Amino acid sequence: MTSTDIPATNDSPVPETPLADGAPVMLALHQTVLGGPEVLRLAEVPRPEPGIGEILIAVHAAGFNPTDFMHRGQSLLLPPPPLTLGWDVSGTVVEAGHGVTLFKPGDEVFGMLPYPYGVGSHAEYVTGPARAFVAKPARIDHVQAAAMPLAALTAWQALVDTADLRAGQRVLIHAAAGGVGHLAVQIAKERGAHVTGTASAPKHAFLRELGADACIDHRTEDFTDSDERYDVVLDALGGENAVRSVRVLRPGGIVVTLLPGAERTRVVAEKAGVRAVHMAVEHDQAGMRAIAELVERGRLRVHVSDTFPLAEGARAHEQGETGRTLGKMVITVR
Repeated sequence: MTSTDIPATNDSPVPETPLADGAPVMLALHQTVLGGPEVLRLAEVPRPEPGIGEILIAVHAAGFNPTDFMHRGQSLLLPPPPLTLGWDVSGTVVEAGHGVTLFKPGDEVFGMLPYPYGVGSHAEYVTGPARAFVAKPARIDHVQAAAMPLAALTAWQALVDTADLRAGQRVLIHAAAGGVGHLAVQIAKERGAHVTGTASAPKHAFLRELGADACIDHRTEDFTDSDERYDVVLDALGGENAVRSVRVLRPGGIVVTLLPGAERTRVVAEKAGVRAVHMAVEHDQAGMRAIAELVERGRLRVHVSDTFPLAEGARAHEQGETGRTLGKMVITVR
């Protein structure tokens, strides 16, 4: 079975129709080659079927993340196209596969598909392990829920699971107004930490609304010039920024960097008597439950800067690659 390109429009996705052999199809933001946003096409592709331990979800909304933009243009962690991108998803369970006991058809769920190989949420339907998902909090809609999982799990796993951030500690969050960063600010505050965030000056008011105690303008200030020292640095920028972050750690402190290529940072950290680790996000039901609980208590909120219908997903890629997005962008499907 092959995908069939159809004209991209602003209309809602069409109802599923069968392929010639009778198998159901769906619409997906699909690509058959690597390249810029122009390689993305709204296409009819086979609808997946849930396997053992999986659920089939009717996607209401799906988040965009920088990893989507990177994998569209390069074969990084995924095999080459054809492929449909997207890891964040919020929607309704259509079918539960063999052995699934946690969810039933009609349940509203949100979560992150297993990273990186579980990709495919930028479509009308997607399958994934039942235990990658939790019930969608009633106080948020599908758009907000879809914006949350990958970024919030990254922040939670970096600060809580990896750095063991505790009350009274001081944390520096780079790119604090971005998708991971603005959620990390809130999670760190909920843990009782003192939070400093780096971002351009126009975004400082936004960070203070989220609870940041101090802000650094990365355009005009050098975070290493201050006498301030931190127990934890969360680095979403990588490269030299991660290496320089070692300088501002207290004894016993840790830099958690989210980008690969952190070997030099680790070597520099060892010489300084501190730690540096590279972390890749994992699907994690316990983490999702903790995030959902924070959302239900009103302690964690996601900022959605813009939404795009499925047919206009290429525009989201164009906007995301500017690197100026505040918070998250979301694709709407239903």
